[in-house]
Amino acid sequence: MEVTGKIILALPEMSGTSKAGNAWKKREYVLETQEQYPKKVHFDFFGERADQYPLSVGDTIRLSFDIESREYNGRWFTSIRGWKAEKVDANAINYSSETTPTPPPVVNEIAPVSIASDDNDDLPF
Repeated sequence: MEVTGKIILALPEMSGTSKAGNAWKKREYVLETQEQYPKKVHFDFFGERADQYPLSVGDTIRLSFDIESREYNGRWFTSIRGWKAEKVDANAINYSSETTPTPPPVVNEIAPVSIASDDNDDLPF
């Protein structure tokens, strides 16, 4: 899936060591869409992607991500895990959901029909 928006918050990097003894790191961000009704999206980059996609507050990006949910102690938690971020030009993006493409003009190729006029119209109205 993809979403486009502006980075409004970059949280501090987290790192640690797993139970298996492997080092890990994670960077979290908050992106705000620029639609009529903006939405905030919290996402993270995990592992090597945390260094591969360094983002700053104010960057406008197109984020490719996966959604993951997992259960812990009877509760469900959902996360958005980014796997690619492309910086885009904020001026080149049209966020308006109200604009729709104009349909092509309809060409009527039916020959005009001549209707004879009667003085005695039997119209019910």
